[in-house]
Amino acid sequence: MDIVTGVLLVAIGIFAGGYGAIVGAGGGFLFVPALLLLFHVDPVLAAGTGLVIVLINSLSGVFGFAKQKRIDYRTGIMLGIGAFPGTFIGVQLLQAYSSTYFYFFFASVLVFLGFFLVVKNTNLLKKKNMTKEAKTEAAATGESADHVTSNLQTNNRLQVKWLIPLGFFMGILSSYLGIGGGWMLVPILVYIFRVPTHIATATSIFSLCLYSSVGVFLQVWHGNIDWLIVAFGGTGIIIGSQLGVILSQKIPSRVIMQMLSFLLIIIGFRMYFH
Repeated sequence: MDIVTGVLLVAIGIFAGGYGAIVGAGGGFLFVPALLLLFHVDPVLAAGTGLVIVLINSLSGVFGFAKQKRIDYRTGIMLGIGAFPGTFIGVQLLQAYSSTYFYFFFASVLVFLGFFLVVKNTNLLKKKNMTKEAKTEAAATGESADHVTSNLQTNNRLQVKWLIPLGFFMGILSSYLGIGGGWMLVPILVYIFRVPTHIATATSIFSLCLYSSVGVFLQVWHGNIDWLIVAFGGTGIIIGSQLGVILSQKIPSRVIMQMLSFLLIIIGFRMYFH
């Protein structure tokens, strides 16, 4: 690998790591397409290498978000438990089956979801259901109002019977596509379970850290990883994820969801040409 390629991988890693930490999706969504389009890496090798990048991104992000106390550990662990068996299925599907129809259908879903989030967050109003008590407690403790409210919401809404199947589905997608599952998990947590955006993104990164580790182990077993790419790209990912954790504190929830919507649209259109 020449110096220019190495520097380019580091630069892509910084951008992907920062963006991935902010939206809770890991860095694989940008890194894998770069491997396919710029470096012409074999798709199976790109997916395996991309999953290692996702793990590095999530591990780095978890340390930062843990310090900010933004992770809902119970939800993340339940999602991780459900995702473990899903990752095995995802890797086996990647080895044995790749359907053009699947990619076309899934791309359409992502594009639709992306445009939905664009519209939803363009007209987003301030939450009207925030109680005065939550605001007062937030001011007294120094925590964000979203953080306080999340404790009231997640306990009632996020039940094991929903989290484990959701994690199972995320595990399959993460291993099969090699780009993590946070890009779909975050909208589900925000709009179905009403988890505040900043909590949802941090929790997504935490759960991604758990189940992507299983996928990485399986990809190593099958020999689907280019470790030289991981070395350069991973360096950039670590730097970028720490920058993303810092920046995410300063970015409004609405903007984070808009960033995620653009990500979904980009991933969707890329999958049309898989």
